[in-house]
Amino acid sequence: MNEYAATFDLVDGDDDGLISAQELVRLMEVLGQPITADIAQAAIAKIDSDGDGLINLEEFSAYLGSTPGAR
Repeated sequence: MNEYAATFDLVDGDDDGLISAQELVRLMEVLGQPITADIAQAAIAKIDSDGDGLINLEEFSAYLGSTPGAR
């Protein structure tokens, strides 16, 4: 199992295997750090390597694996 899968599943609110900007906005609200839809979309674009406008587990894991202190 991917070491980031459990975290990914928490963010993937509709369990479709993808994280959308809307799900990211909802996560940040729950964490007490609200962001706008535009900021969420920009964050998604930064991580989205296949250009579909969503983050899959592979993209999520690659991003966290390359981020210092993410583990």
